[in-house]
Amino acid sequence: MNDIICPKCKSVFKVDESGYADIIKQVRDIEFKDEIDRREKEFEEKNIIAVKLAEQQTESKLKDDLASKDAQIAKLVAEKNQSILELTAKKDKELADLTTQIKANNAETKLAVSEAVKEIEKERDKLQMELSAKESEAKLSENALKEKYEAKIKDREKEIERINDMRARLSSKMMGETLEQHCLNEFERFRSIVFPKAEFHKDTDAKTGSKGDFIFREKDDDGIEIISIMFEMKNEGDVTATKQKNESFYKELDKDRREKNCEYAVLVSLLEADNELFNGIVDVSHFYPKMFVIRPQFFLPIIGLLRSAAYNAMQYKTELAKIKNQSIDVTNFENKLNDFRDAFGKNYRLASERFNAAIENIDKSIDQLMKTKENLLASENNLRLANNKAEDLTVKKLTRNNPTMKGMFTGLDSGEDDE
Repeated sequence: MNDIICPKCKSVFKVDESGYADIIKQVRDIEFKDEIDRREKEFEEKNIIAVKLAEQQTESKLKDDLASKDAQIAKLVAEKNQSILELTAKKDKELADLTTQIKANNAETKLAVSEAVKEIEKERDKLQMELSAKESEAKLSENALKEKYEAKIKDREKEIERINDMRARLSSKMMGETLEQHCLNEFERFRSIVFPKAEFHKDTDAKTGSKGDFIFREKDDDGIEIISIMFEMKNEGDVTATKQKNESFYKELDKDRREKNCEYAVLVSLLEADNELFNGIVDVSHFYPKMFVIRPQFFLPIIGLLRSAAYNAMQYKTELAKIKNQSIDVTNFENKLNDFRDAFGKNYRLASERFNAAIENIDKSIDQLMKTKENLLASENNLRLANNKAEDLTVKKLTRNNPTMKGMFTGLDSGEDDE
C-alpha cells in the first residue's frame, strides 16, 4: 500500500500498487502530451523560418541565373546577326556571278534550242507519216474483221431461226418424250449402284383409258413392296402460244396413281418456268394426297427421299406386326387354358354329383347297393378321365405353335436354373 497526499486538502489516501501505478501512468501521460505539444510548436516555428530562408535563397539564386542567361542570349543574338550578314553578302556575290554566267550562256543556249527544235520537228513529221500509214492499215483490218463477223452473225441468226422453227413445229408429245428419255438415262446411270433391286419401266397399261409415263417399284427380299411411285413428265416449247400450268395435270396423275396401285405420284415438269414456287421439290398433297412437283434435276433426289422414308416406315410396320403376333399368341394361350379349365371343372362337377348321389343311395337303402356301385364306378371313371387329362396336360402341349409363350416359359426355366 502507498500513501498519497492531496495537494489541496492535505488528506492522506491509501492506494494499492495497481491503483498507484494507474495514477503514475496518468500523470506521466499528461506530462508527455504537454512535452509533445511544446516540441511540435517549436518544430513548426523552426520550419516556417527555414522555409522563408530557403525561399529567399532560391529567389536570389534565380535572379542571378536569369541575369546570366540574359547576357548569354544577348551574346548569341549578336553572333547570329553577324553570321547572317556575312552569309547574305556571300550569297549576293554568288548570285551576281551566276547572273553573269547565264547572260554569257544565253547565246549558246538559244542556238542549241533551235537545233533541237528542228530535230524534234523532223521526228514529229516522220511519226505522223507512220501513224497515218498504221491508221490506214488498221482501218482496212477492221473492215475485213467486221465483214467476217457480220457473215458469222448472219449464219448464227439463220441457225437460231431454223432451231426455233423446228422447236415450234415439234409436238408437245415429242418434247415430253425427250424429257422422259432424260429421266430414264439418269436412272439407268445409277441403277446398279443405288437401286439394284428396283423396277423402273414405262407404264404401258392403258386399259382404264389413261396411263402415266414411268412406274418405280422396289421390294424387299421377301417380295413385300416397300415403295412405288407413278411418274409423269411434262415439257413445253419456248414459242408455245398458250402456256400450260402444272395443276392442270394433278387430277389425271392422281387417277393413274390409284389405278396402278402406286403409293406416291410425282410430276416432273418444265412448265411455268418463271414461277419460283416450282424451282425445288414442291409438296402439293393439299390438292391430291402424296403428290409432288419437281424439276428434272430433282428426279433422283425425290426417289432417294421417298425411298428412305419408306424404309423407315417399313421398320415400324415390321415391329408393329411382331407385337400384334405376340398379342395373338398370348390370346390363344389364354383360350387354351380356359378350355382346359372348363373341361376339368365339368368333369369334376359330374363326378362330385354322382358321388353325392351314391352316398345318398347308400343311406336310403342297402337294396340299392348294386346301383350305388355302378354310380361309384361311373364316378371313378370320370375322376380317372379328369386325372388323366390333368396328368396329360404339359407346358409343351400348351405352348405348341405358340412361339411367344414358349419363349416366356423357356426364359422362366433358365431363370430358375441360374438361381
